[in-house]
Amino acid sequence: MGSPQNRDLGSGRGFGTLIGIFSKGRDMKKTLAIMVVLAGTGAALAHTGVKNKTVLERMDGMKALAEQVKVLGDMAKGKTAYDADRAAAARTALIEEAAKVTAEFEAPETDPKSEALPVIWSDWDGFVSDARALENAVAALDTGSLDGVRAGLGAVGQSCSGCHEDYRLDK
Repeated sequence: MGSPQNRDLGSGRGFGTLIGIFSKGRDMKKTLAIMVVLAGTGAALAHTGVKNKTVLERMDGMKALAEQVKVLGDMAKGKTAYDADRAAAARTALIEEAAKVTAEFEAPETDPKSEALPVIWSDWDGFVSDARALENAVAALDTGSLDGVRAGLGAVGQSCSGCHEDYRLDK
């Protein structure tokens, strides 16, 4: 297992680096494509064989977040047409799920399939701070226009990667 701070996506770049590129406006379509793939892939595979109900519920919450990020990411990169109603619904779902994150992790439950690191509970205040950053990023997301979606996804991605770098097992 590598360091939680050293995410490797096969290209030598960590997720945080890709978000940094996105937030600076460089190669946006490529970065959005990578964000969407990362958001939508591992979640389905990770749920196989989870025995702890609390961990499974937590993983389902993370999957729900990833699914909504994918909806918005697909619009932002032009894979699907921008739809203001669908974008607003995705934002609403993100707000609802983001508000549940700390409650979902409050119990220090584990499972061999869990990617949650024990540092979540030993650095609870830091984890809660990162969860609040996600709540703030999704609340600030402007889904009223395609440009607003594109601009807001950078902050959402940064909050996701910031938490994952510290509190999620290196894949």
